[in-house]
Amino acid sequence: MTVLVLYATIEGHTRKIAEHAAARLEAAGQAVFLGDIREPGFAVPGRFDGVLICAPIHIGRYPSPVAQFVTEWKDALAQVPTALVSVSLAIHSDSAEERAEAEAYPAKLEKKTGFHIPKVHHAAGALKFLEYDFFKRALMRRIAAKEGGPVDTSRDHEFTDWQALDAFVQEFADDVALARRA
Repeated sequence: MTVLVLYATIEGHTRKIAEHAAARLEAAGQAVFLGDIREPGFAVPGRFDGVLICAPIHIGRYPSPVAQFVTEWKDALAQVPTALVSVSLAIHSDSAEERAEAEAYPAKLEKKTGFHIPKVHHAAGALKFLEYDFFKRALMRRIAAKEGGPVDTSRDHEFTDWQALDAFVQEFADDVALARRA
């Protein structure tokens, strides 16, 4: 069984999540092909037993190559277990309104692409202060302070619940194995 794990990333944290998920899938007995969704022509989803997409939310949306990929390959994606790890800082917020907004992004992706991704995990992202330029660092520090979050810009701050991600990936691996046997 082979699973295609695709990711889009802005500062690298979603790639880290995808690499972690790929390692967990391999530990569960799956062969894995890991790739950046923005690199065209590297994989055909119909040749895989499952597809896991890891995508960050930035400025209120997923990177456009995510929607483009899902739109172009939705027929192939419908034939195999498909899942999404939606990565955002808002899912970590104390504000129920901000969390609800982050939870709504997969539905917006579905509306845009015409494809329902049946399994979604919301993963908290990271404040990548060391990656930001001066202006973005100042803006993100200000937002973090408003939220009561970390404001130490001398290091990055991860909020991903790795155990919850592992449980989701295992459930997805089980779905792939079950579908393959059917």
